[in-house]
Amino acid sequence: MELLSLEKELRENSYPGRGIVIGRTKDGTKAVAAYFIMGRSQNSRNRVFVEDGEGIRTQAYDESKMEDPSLIIYAPVRVLGNQTIVTNGDQTDTIYEGMQSKGLTFEQSLRSREFEPDGPNYTPRISGILQVENGHFNYAMSILKSADGNPDACDRYTFSYENCVAGEGRFIHTYMRDGSPLPSFEGEPKRVTVPDDMESCVKLLWSNLNEDNKVSLFVRYIDIATGAYETRIVNKNQ
Repeated sequence: MELLSLEKELRENSYPGRGIVIGRTKDGTKAVAAYFIMGRSQNSRNRVFVEDGEGIRTQAYDESKMEDPSLIIYAPVRVLGNQTIVTNGDQTDTIYEGMQSKGLTFEQSLRSREFEPDGPNYTPRISGILQVENGHFNYAMSILKSADGNPDACDRYTFSYENCVAGEGRFIHTYMRDGSPLPSFEGEPKRVTVPDDMESCVKLLWSNLNEDNKVSLFVRYIDIATGAYETRIVNKNQ
């Protein structure tokens, strides 16, 4: 698979929707997780990321303008021991509870969920999980999507990555591009370059997301040796 420029992938796509990037820095010392949201409607754009314990949640920027919160208010990031869960919906809680209380795997926990009920788009549910333990790092990504726009069937794909290559990561997003209806992401998560330091990563992601549609960004760099992490949140609504 071709190694792509993350900057170019974002700059040339006005509406990838919501996206997850997971990877490893070039020096091999940090695991990287990033999540961004975009929006076309006032309801989708009326959001910010806020810290919530070791994770984050979305909340309305202006409560008076909030319409339907069902698919836009959720916890995108939660931490379970040495595992960090990142998703584009309330399936974060499904994964967390399945793994913590039911002894399920990441993939098994998602068996109870499918794509979002927002026809005609049927937005895919994208999820990722990172595990940093004893100086080792691995991760997995998942997408639950309609069968080429047909809501009668759910296609489920899980991708696992071990012995992660330094300086590289994977990028998955909800939509291939803007459209009506919005076309779901296709194929394996894209192989992309990962910046070595967090500030460069934040700048690269935020500056190349479409100015009209970008809403919020979360970036976390986790020290693979110690598990210590640093987090940055950027919100368009300040």
